Amino acid sequence: MTSELRRQSLTFHLAPSSGVPPYLQVVRQVEQALRIGALRPGDRLPTVKEVVAEIAINPNTVSRAYRELEQEGLVEGRQGVGTFVIARPTGPPPETHTRLAKSLRQWVTTARAEGLADQAIESLMHDVLTQLDDEETA
Repeated sequence: MTSELRRQSLTFHLAPSSGVPPYLQVVRQVEQALRIGALRPGDRLPTVKEVVAEIAINPNTVSRAYRELEQEGLVEGRQGVGTFVIARPTGPPPETHTRLAKSLRQWVTTARAEGLADQAIESLMHDVLTQLDDEETA
């Protein structure tokens, strides 16, 4: 898959009721795209203008998100050319994320079939993560 095709598949979504600032939602979506391999070093991010047209967001918000990604060392803005990916976040390679996502998808499908609503699934996931954190610090 070419860089252009991968870039075109990056679609931003805002969740106004999430409580997460819009700029941070954009940052997290780019980070996740990097983790799963949808974006790779050398790829160009959508322009601020493209993102604004796609999700009706303030251009300053997108610029802030891109600045945050630059500060994290993940992207680099090139005057008059665009913003390009220069690194991935630390962590396992995209193949590991893909494998784990497939396993998690199967688990969620089973949980839903057992009658758990999405909110209950999220709560259960949060509880398990908290328990694991508590065990690791004990």
